Amino acid sequence: MIRPTAGLPYGIVGPLLATPLPMSVLDELTWRGLLQDATEGAADHLAEPRAGYIGFDPTAASLHVGHLLAIMGLVHLQRAGHHPIALVGGATGLIGDPSGKSAERNLLTPDTARENAEAIRAQLEPFLDFETTANPARMRNNLDWLGRISLIDFLRDVGKHFSVNAMLRKESVKRRIEDEESGISFTEFSYQLLQAYDFARLCEDDDCTLQLGGSDQWGNITAGIDLVRRLHGRDAHGVVFPLVTNSAGRKFGKTEEGAVWLDPDWTSPFRFYQFWINTTDEDAGRYLRYFTLLDRAEIEGLEAEHAEEPWKRAAQKRLADDVTGRVHGQDGLARARRATDALFGGDLDGLGAEEIADVFSDVPSSDVPKSALEGEGIGIVDLLADTGVASSKGEARRAVEGGGIYVNAVRVEGVDEQVGLERAIEGRFLVLRKGKKSYHLVRVA
Repeated sequence: MIRPTAGLPYGIVGPLLATPLPMSVLDELTWRGLLQDATEGAADHLAEPRAGYIGFDPTAASLHVGHLLAIMGLVHLQRAGHHPIALVGGATGLIGDPSGKSAERNLLTPDTARENAEAIRAQLEPFLDFETTANPARMRNNLDWLGRISLIDFLRDVGKHFSVNAMLRKESVKRRIEDEESGISFTEFSYQLLQAYDFARLCEDDDCTLQLGGSDQWGNITAGIDLVRRLHGRDAHGVVFPLVTNSAGRKFGKTEEGAVWLDPDWTSPFRFYQFWINTTDEDAGRYLRYFTLLDRAEIEGLEAEHAEEPWKRAAQKRLADDVTGRVHGQDGLARARRATDALFGGDLDGLGAEEIADVFSDVPSSDVPKSALEGEGIGIVDLLADTGVASSKGEARRAVEGGGIYVNAVRVEGVDEQVGLERAIEGRFLVLRKGKKSYHLVRVA
């Protein structure tokens, strides 16, 4: 069997073929550990080009790294010659999916959902080819049909095909019903009907016969498969991915600061890069399979290299480079690397004030009045003592004489050195360093 062209960029695939595809998308998902389950007959169904979709809730104006597994599912689908469809839940996002949730979500306004959907399209473009291939990706918004159908029509044409008894047996519903405090609203209870109708509409409009999603979506997917059969008399299939956790069992993508977003205004390229570079040794190989298009040989080579020289963190660096470059482009990756070098190597060249604030947001900091830096400036000994970098002026002198004090990564040569406003980065920050790793950020107030 011919392997896919692993060296091609995301989204770039060969011409659509009527003969069997170069490599089964299920085989690709399997070796990468991305296949949790599939409906019976899915492999045979995918032996020729099909359209398949994944839904994205527009609950925010940015996707986060927790969405990357679903995005990569569409990437693999397109690379295998199928038609990927990204469905934005402009309508269902107004309600919220109860799957995997312990409480009802805050409801969005239609305008907010629409704006968020537009932002999501832009974030998918680095991964999916929407124009140039023979099997371009498509973007759909379920507000286009759910926003136009009347309640009477929906109950008559869709609701009659669903058994309440079966709906109550869905795990996501049972879990919420058993929670006496939160329970489940009728609004959320009806979600599976809406998602099933999405599948039926995409089948009718886009010849879509495949839905992909996380394993918590299995019940919703099978409901859609059944509705496609009832309304259109067609076979449809589902493929689900595992829910990703890290080696400690925590939900992937969650940090102490919250979600890691794909939007650089929400999570900077530096913070994004740091998320990946800090991947544990236990998770690095798995994440390379999940979130990159590196082939098996290259990933196994990185794992072997890491096993021999773990302190070099080759697997984590390759992972961080690949995902950051894809999401934020090469410029964003370059800035993230420069910021990382600044934090761990002391080189501040090329970093602006905003990047300085981001890189050193977690280090001790203090304010110095702008007036103190004007004119001749402030003596380095006084600056170190006033900011607490040194506990006393005597300690400050000894640190300077020992060659262990730096201002903006430049070594201070003597105790008589003055620090003026012209040395503040964009007039806003001074970065003091004592020794190799002890940083202090001075904000010019």
